Amino acid sequence: MDFASVEKRIKGKKALVGIMGMGYVGLPLVRTFGHAGFATLGYDIDNEKIKLLNAGKSYIKHIPSTMVAELVKKHGFKATSDPKQLSKPDVLIICVPTPLSKMRDPDMSYVESTARTIASVLREGQLVVLESTTYPGTTTELVKPILEATGLKAGRDFYLAYSPEREDPGRTDFSTETIPKVVGANDPRSKALAVALYGHAISKVVPVDSCEIAEAAKIVENVYRCVNIAMVNELKMVFDKMGIDVWEVINAAKTKPFGFQAFYPGPGLGGHCIPIDPFYLTWKAREFGETTRFIELAGEINTAMPDYVINRLIHALNDHGKAVKGAKVLVLGLAYKKDVDDLRESPSIDLIEKLRELGAKVDYNDPHIPKTHKGREHDLGLTSVPLTAANLKKYDVALIATDHTAYDYDLIVKNSKLVVDSRNACGNVKAPAGRVVKA
Repeated sequence: MDFASVEKRIKGKKALVGIMGMGYVGLPLVRTFGHAGFATLGYDIDNEKIKLLNAGKSYIKHIPSTMVAELVKKHGFKATSDPKQLSKPDVLIICVPTPLSKMRDPDMSYVESTARTIASVLREGQLVVLESTTYPGTTTELVKPILEATGLKAGRDFYLAYSPEREDPGRTDFSTETIPKVVGANDPRSKALAVALYGHAISKVVPVDSCEIAEAAKIVENVYRCVNIAMVNELKMVFDKMGIDVWEVINAAKTKPFGFQAFYPGPGLGGHCIPIDPFYLTWKAREFGETTRFIELAGEINTAMPDYVINRLIHALNDHGKAVKGAKVLVLGLAYKKDVDDLRESPSIDLIEKLRELGAKVDYNDPHIPKTHKGREHDLGLTSVPLTAANLKKYDVALIATDHTAYDYDLIVKNSKLVVDSRNACGNVKAPAGRVVKA
């Protein structure tokens, strides 16, 4: 299929859009393109996900099953785990994980294997877009050579672009459709097709002059957040020594109408972006003989926060005449942020594992995560315990790790022997002296 034919299919919404990876990025994209009028094909290697999706069922909290059922019945959505089906879409969008290795180097195995899967069925006229967050140069240096090994050439026989995902699970003020979409490509035809595609589904498209610029833009967004969160985490520890409440400080500072944006401390970084993405740039910078001292320092501070919280909990227990070894601890909140069911890189997992290593008996409650599942690196083997007054009384300490809106903090404070609060969730709750310790 020649360029003009592909362009006509995209502009006429006749193109079949294939999305590879049916997770927190891929499934919202299915919804976005489906509602924009495109037929979509979802691809994933997890057969259980495929069965659920084709039955009109969701496994992600903020994507309801009613919406998946509507996509299947009214918008031509199908899901498959058969790579041979990937020759059918006019567009293939890659939404797969980009984690770090144990040595904190980029693990590109998911992107590489997905590119090889595409290469096995790649045909003329297809547009391939990488959305996974990664280091500048990935699309050109990793994905493009794999695809061109087929004998087809990017920009001539097939088209290649990069457009970073900007998902933020749990947000209600923005959605995939309303978050501006950065799109970059290294040849004019690929760029034109990618801009036309996303222009049908996203309210605003931001074209840039290369894949590398688009890749770097996403990294900058997350470096900005990582560094600023590290700053307030450090200030929290400093102000604690001074007897100053960092949350009150931030709330006072943010009343300035310019020159300040509020970031808040916590028990550590979580999610699929901020704990990981800045280190992609650190890794890539070494290739050019450069160091990223801000990023590395921010990483040190943020990864140390679970230890700080544990230390505060140990001292709080000690003040109540209790050792951490043998103590019964209830961790409140397993998700990495409030009101989501997303466990990726959650500091709560580190907190639970560190407490177990110290000899504590640990349970958790999370209204959004009824039980834990085996992940790439962790297998807690726990089930959420009911959050009742009677249950709270059984534990030596309740550790608030995630400040879910569903929690009744008055109930928690009233019925707990001790509360260690890493999110300032109990800031407005009246409590007996020494009952609530901020961490």
